[in-house]
Amino acid sequence: MFTRRQFAAAPAFLRSLSQSKPNLLLLMSDQHRADWLGSDGNSQVHTPNLDRIAAEGVRFNHAYSSTPTCTPARAALLTGMSPWNHGMLGYGRVADHYAAEMPRVLRDAGYYTTGIGKMHWTPQRHLHGFHKTILDESGRVESADFRSDYRAWFASEAPNLNPDATGIGFNDYTAKPYVLPERLHPTAWTGDVAVRYLESYSAPNPFFLKVSFARPHSPYDPPQRFWNRYADAPLPKAQVGAWAAKYEPRSGQRDDIWHGAMGQEAVRNARIGYSGSVTFIDEQVGRILEVLEKRRILDETVIVFVSDHGDMTGDHNLWRKSYAYESSARIPMLLRGPGAPRASVNPTPVEIRDIFPTFAQAAGASLPDLCNGQSLFHPSREFIDLEHDVCYSPSNHWTALTDGKWKYIFHAQDGSEQLFHLAADPHELNESQDAEMLRQWRSRMVSHLEVRGEQWVSGGKLQLRPKPMLYGANYPGPVPRPGARG
Repeated sequence: MFTRRQFAAAPAFLRSLSQSKPNLLLLMSDQHRADWLGSDGNSQVHTPNLDRIAAEGVRFNHAYSSTPTCTPARAALLTGMSPWNHGMLGYGRVADHYAAEMPRVLRDAGYYTTGIGKMHWTPQRHLHGFHKTILDESGRVESADFRSDYRAWFASEAPNLNPDATGIGFNDYTAKPYVLPERLHPTAWTGDVAVRYLESYSAPNPFFLKVSFARPHSPYDPPQRFWNRYADAPLPKAQVGAWAAKYEPRSGQRDDIWHGAMGQEAVRNARIGYSGSVTFIDEQVGRILEVLEKRRILDETVIVFVSDHGDMTGDHNLWRKSYAYESSARIPMLLRGPGAPRASVNPTPVEIRDIFPTFAQAAGASLPDLCNGQSLFHPSREFIDLEHDVCYSPSNHWTALTDGKWKYIFHAQDGSEQLFHLAADPHELNESQDAEMLRQWRSRMVSHLEVRGEQWVSGGKLQLRPKPMLYGANYPGPVPRPGARG
């Protein structure tokens, strides 16, 4: 299964770390759009601790989630593979087992591996190579005997309270302050568990710790003090291109909406709650950094901060995620630690699949040939591939390519195309009419997809795909039955 890649071109610090391995810390938020960071240019959102990681390391300003919904993004994180290679082309079920999985590779390299917070796997107690997981899975219960560690803790701390008392759904666009004591909030719980873990860690092994927050994914329910911070703030308004007029009519109910022009007040309210949720997570990140400093291991720890995908929050009359557009597909990606450039911005297109190679390289671990991501210490690619199988509606089914300057989108249901010049139009307000660039990017897409067979490319032309294909040929089956929860 493994062929050792001797990272011959690796920086000297990484070669030396094979003798004294760094700790590895993966900090993860859920549904966190890249431009909701101060260091990404959003002057209204307060993220001093994440901005500190960026200032003391490198920020990738063209980082993407290739399949921007929760489970396929987490399959990419687990395997270091592209969507076609790990087999999840949309929102489905992370496979029970892959030939190579990041926690297992790091465990075999001598690390003590722990996951805290949201994993979003099925079965939910599956470890995938972690020595242990301490779970917050929101309201997901995939088997009758499952109860997340957060929900069990909540029941013991507040047996007469309902953890969902705030009354906002997990795909809702509305927002309001958390109605329970702040210490009971899942963001606080995840931060508390991570802090206690790091304070008490005493194993002789270096650690690999994944801390995965369930917010700012809806419900947008920050504690009152974070709501107050943004209640009167001049938050960015929704960006809506003329091409997005077709999404003005409302779809679904309050807790199931995916498109609709809900009005400026609704957008603003959602963004107050969303911003408060981001800053609440940032505070927990600060607590974690403080523990590392107190234990004098901050500079001996490779830290990556990432999210699984973004959140439209009303941009282009769209809500939630699963779209090729920047608010959904572009994500924060920060790297700090031994050998990471300080206060730098790297424009190379990078993706969630690149985290596994990054940690494997830092750990001096064997990197599987199946892993087609690149180390964030020296990424080098011209563009990144994006795609999503049918989600919400047959019309939301696409493949895309971007280099951070241009983006090409092919809509599989009807063959329509969109080309955006991101360098000049970062909010994707206007579809480019540059025929030569359109031809060039279409040709790149043909080359990218033709290896998949005639269902994707035939006679040198992109093919319509009116039927869903949630799992590709490389999914390590069995393929879940239709309707199975992902």
